[in-house]
Amino acid sequence: MHVVVPAACTLPTADQPVRLAEFDHLFTTAVRHVETISPTHAQLRLSGPAGLEATVQDLTARETACCSFFAFTVTPEPVDEGEALTLDVRVPAEHADVLASLTGRPVSRAT
Repeated sequence: MHVVVPAACTLPTADQPVRLAEFDHLFTTAVRHVETISPTHAQLRLSGPAGLEATVQDLTARETACCSFFAFTVTPEPVDEGEALTLDVRVPAEHADVLASLTGRPVSRAT
């Protein structure tokens, strides 16, 4: 799958595959649904074991540090076991292709 890496990204090229692998792991283990609200706004529903929110907060904070055009909002959702959350991702119009590339990653099929 082709990944769009914008020129604005300050993450060293050698570290980019590692970061992408972190997103792929999150998407294949925790993301249950991706909804494209607009070309510049996506909403992801995630669920997983305790610690999921901390993992998502850490990953999105590190991503924002190198790609400051991302705006991530994590909203916890009530569940009986583990953790569930909604992750809103917004980008400026000039980075809509980056958002499409990110949200086009394979997601978990578990419910």
